[in-house]
Amino acid sequence: MTRFLQIHSLASYPAVLLNRDDAGLAKRLPYGGTVRTRISSQSLKRHWRLAEDAWALKGIGAPMGVRSREIVERRIQPKLTAAPAIVEAVVAALVKHLYGKNSAKIADRQALLLGDPEIDYLTRIGAEAASAATDAKTAEAEVDARLAKGTGKANLAALLATAGTLAAGLEAALFGRMVTSDPDANTDAAIHVAHAFTVHAQESESDYFTVVDDLRVAAGEVGSGGIFDTELTSGLYYGYVVVDVPLLVANLAGDRDLAARVVEHLVHLIATVSPGAKKGSTAPYAYADLMLVEAGSRQPRTLAGAFRKAVPLRRDGDLAAEAVTTMAACLGRLDNAYGKGEERAHLSTVEADAPGFGEPTTLDGLAAWAAGTVRAGQGAA
Repeated sequence: MTRFLQIHSLASYPAVLLNRDDAGLAKRLPYGGTVRTRISSQSLKRHWRLAEDAWALKGIGAPMGVRSREIVERRIQPKLTAAPAIVEAVVAALVKHLYGKNSAKIADRQALLLGDPEIDYLTRIGAEAASAATDAKTAEAEVDARLAKGTGKANLAALLATAGTLAAGLEAALFGRMVTSDPDANTDAAIHVAHAFTVHAQESESDYFTVVDDLRVAAGEVGSGGIFDTELTSGLYYGYVVVDVPLLVANLAGDRDLAARVVEHLVHLIATVSPGAKKGSTAPYAYADLMLVEAGSRQPRTLAGAFRKAVPLRRDGDLAAEAVTTMAACLGRLDNAYGKGEERAHLSTVEADAPGFGEPTTLDGLAAWAAGTVRAGQGAA
């Protein structure tokens, strides 16, 4: 039975600003004595989660979720019908139970990830409390009576058991959820995502630009509406994702077919969904040049070591071919040292030999192959 799926990718982007730091500059990573451009795992996961296409996660059919500090006000309060004072008291009580006793102000809360079934459950609790209450004081007591496990996030563990299968939503099942005040409500991530980085030294420039003042130009005057600069980078990025198949099946309530559909969608998303700031001025969209998927039962291991030494530009200018060759050589050395313990398949648009990468195929074929390795397991994890 496949225990781990490892998904390696190479994707190229020119003149973009894919992921910014607090100063508005491209995120960086020192590696092997060379500074690289980086895309954070948080950025990658968010773009995969929110993708709107035929392979969107929400199209799988499992309940989704939302991460916010204002779940009660924005998702629950609009559905409560009672006197304003009673509704306000119910909302305050629900906020206290979810976010803690010192969370009356939104600014004092941490964003919390709740699944749609959990939100529906809390909405039902709020509606029942509002209906039974006679005034604001009794409204709070009615909420407390229905969530009697205590205050703060500790109610989530009981809520998980009450709201049913996949209560925390698909995102938590895939990427995990940590509730610091209630470990029983935590969900371990079944999909592990590494920060992507350029296989070569960082290539960046400061882009100086102006905004033209149309009215001044129309009047024959010289000048602009503003002078600005921003950082642009170009690069070929290595990405690495690991799927813990038994944990994914367990997080999906033992539904192995659902887990296989998740993997099929995920392979498509990794290959085709691009992260990127400044979309309007850089069009940061690209498909992967290479996708390598490995299925096996051994401890996963990244191929990032192939790029510990920054890849140099070949005389023919084909950086992608050099990266594929370097990656294949690294995989060969690992196979020689540790043995080959994985089945592999890949897709590539690069004109370079990739020995050891398994059968070449299309994206649809690769995603179907990965999903098949999940379905091949017998029984629940």
